[in-house]
Amino acid sequence: MLSTVMDDVFVGRIMSSPVTTVAADANAKAVAKRMLDENISSVVVVDADGALLGILTSTDFVEIAAKGGDTAGLDVSEFMTTDLVTVTANDPVEAAASVMLDHSVHHLPVVDETEGVVGMLTTTDMTAYVSGIEQSSAPVLG
Repeated sequence: MLSTVMDDVFVGRIMSSPVTTVAADANAKAVAKRMLDENISSVVVVDADGALLGILTSTDFVEIAAKGGDTAGLDVSEFMTTDLVTVTANDPVEAAASVMLDHSVHHLPVVDETEGVVGMLTTTDMTAYVSGIEQSSAPVLG
């Protein structure tokens, strides 16, 4: 039943928007602080025209820290992920979930051909949505 319900829902309904964007030459330490301050786990890296260049996640910072790295003198372009998979707001949520599983990602930029990046779909968004479905369809015990 859950799969049938997810077939009818599109990414645009559950994605997070607007997204936090940064330039490729943004200082990594400043971006890390911004992510903490805004309580977000990713930022989208864009060029001057707003075109998607990459994504930077909290996991990227964990990997840098594990290697003993210091982000103070680094630009985000030095360690952002550039091999991206994306979805559109009109893609079914179930298809987006498959993309996330197939590519082992927790963040999917949501793009529009004319507007560029319009949102971010995260595993947290998916969990919140599925959790809401399960709560609303759960039988009432008396």
